Amino acid sequence: QVQLVESGGGLVQAGDSLRLSCAASERAFVTYVMAWFRQAPGKEREFVGYIRPSGGTRYYADSVKGRFTISRDNAKNTAYLQMNSLKPEDTAVYYCAADQPGGAPLYSSRAYSYWGQGTRVTVSS
Repeated sequence: QVQLVESGGGLVQAGDSLRLSCAASERAFVTYVMAWFRQAPGKEREFVGYIRPSGGTRYYADSVKGRFTISRDNAKNTAYLQMNSLKPEDTAVYYCAADQPGGAPLYSSRAYSYWGQGTRVTVSS
């Protein structure tokens, strides 16, 4: 059972940057696709982006493309979400998710069996 622990959330102002981390408990991390999702108050969870095990392929939601960057350090079993030019509409609880690639599209929450507890990001205007 993989455990994921997010960190790095907080309160920032619009235009600021923040980096979230997601640490995995298992060395099998290197075989997992790592993804980030977010859930704003009163809204459904939405896809942010993912990175394949090798780190060579990344995919982002249109709402964050050009502002957010996902990376991973397989030696540290950790994935990152670098968020730049933050906007108030980025306010949400951010979750990392992991699994090996399967049948579900990687932008879907159904593709992931393992989830972190979430870290809150609040962007003030």
